[in-house]
Amino acid sequence: MSAATLLRSFHGSKTALLTTYRSDGVRCVNTPVSIVVDGSRILFRTWEDSGKAKRLRRRPVADLRPCTFRGDPLGKPTRGEVRLLEGDDAKRAARLLGRRHPVLQRWAVPISHRVLRYRTLHYQFVPYDDGEVHSLEGWPD
Repeated sequence: MSAATLLRSFHGSKTALLTTYRSDGVRCVNTPVSIVVDGSRILFRTWEDSGKAKRLRRRPVADLRPCTFRGDPLGKPTRGEVRLLEGDDAKRAARLLGRRHPVLQRWAVPISHRVLRYRTLHYQFVPYDDGEVHSLEGWPD
């Protein structure tokens, strides 16, 4: 199944529940994030010292599912790889998130990150195609 097909359920969603995994690979943490679908990937942001950023540095695999603004799941999870974006890719992600969420992601989040002196990180989530490894086993601690 193609990435675009796997992401079809996210097209109407503004928020997704991101599930990241702790160092043991078993315990997970769910966090709602504002998203935008960009072709065969989903873009989101957080600040550098957030728990999800720390967990993603350790193990760049996560589950993502559509959810309400408050984080109530609305669909089945999709497992994929998360990659930190830099340079022009990060600028594009910021621009697309700002268009999709004008008040929250164009104004509120950037201003609060600036005031609190947080470094904003932009990520892409790309779902695994069928046949790829979906397990967390084998990832370094």
